[in-house]
Amino acid sequence: MDGGENAYIALGANLGQPLETLRWAVAEVAGLGELRGVSRLYRTAPVGGPPGQPDYLNAALWLKTDLQPAQLLAALHEIEAHAGRERRERWEARILDLDLVVYGNRVEAGPALVLPHPRAWERAFVLAPLADLHPALKHPQTGETVAQALARADQSGLQPAAAQWSGPLSI
Repeated sequence: MDGGENAYIALGANLGQPLETLRWAVAEVAGLGELRGVSRLYRTAPVGGPPGQPDYLNAALWLKTDLQPAQLLAALHEIEAHAGRERRERWEARILDLDLVVYGNRVEAGPALVLPHPRAWERAFVLAPLADLHPALKHPQTGETVAQALARADQSGLQPAAAQWSGPLSI
């Protein structure tokens, strides 16, 4: 892919079979452009939402895509729906969560799409996987790097997952 834009996508799952769901989701997202990188998997305690949720598996992807941000977000939501995601309560347990974190240097603040993702630079479960891919990636507004944000973020409840990717996910 000669053109296209770099997009960074956060993945999470804590219902059903999270590892299998995330592996499937990576393959689905790869169909939206050129997959340039896949982070390690992290096990993280839930942040917010109803009590008693199981831990999440989290990761991040680096995708080069010709899709515009709204198109990419719509495609990510379709993948979530195909996996069985239902949106009922904010920060509830979920079978699959795909968040468009960064799209090039784009800054947007609309009702359906906010770029960069408004809480990404505060959350270690997003920052640690992003740091695996691109620690020098800068927030388009503040200039703070992923590595700098991760160093100040609360990393309690974050650890590399015991299970990691294998086979075809190696880039």
